[in-house]
Amino acid sequence: MDSLVVAEAVSPNRGPRGIGADAKADAGKPRPTLVPVSLIEAVAAVRMFGCAKYHDPDNWRQVEPQRYRDALYRHWLEYLKGEQYDQESGLPHLWHLACNAAFLIEMEGRET
Repeated sequence: MDSLVVAEAVSPNRGPRGIGADAKADAGKPRPTLVPVSLIEAVAAVRMFGCAKYHDPDNWRQVEPQRYRDALYRHWLEYLKGEQYDQESGLPHLWHLACNAAFLIEMEGRET
């Protein structure tokens, strides 16, 4: 009887420590997929409302940060009072709050 020789497939990602040992090292890198999709969709909805209202997707960059702090706070206060939706946009106050926070994060991130 002939003996069968079984050859193990060689994989570029199979190192001496096992599968994936030679894979790209991502330790310490941001993982955007950890951000809830609902947050991204909420900010996008508010941005779309703003783009339709102001006809310029970069208009928000022309506004001083204090105005976004005030707007964020107003939406937060309305939410705390039990008002769920912004009267002008019809979108939730928390979505507006998230969008204002995103603007501030972007603006203040550049200042450092």
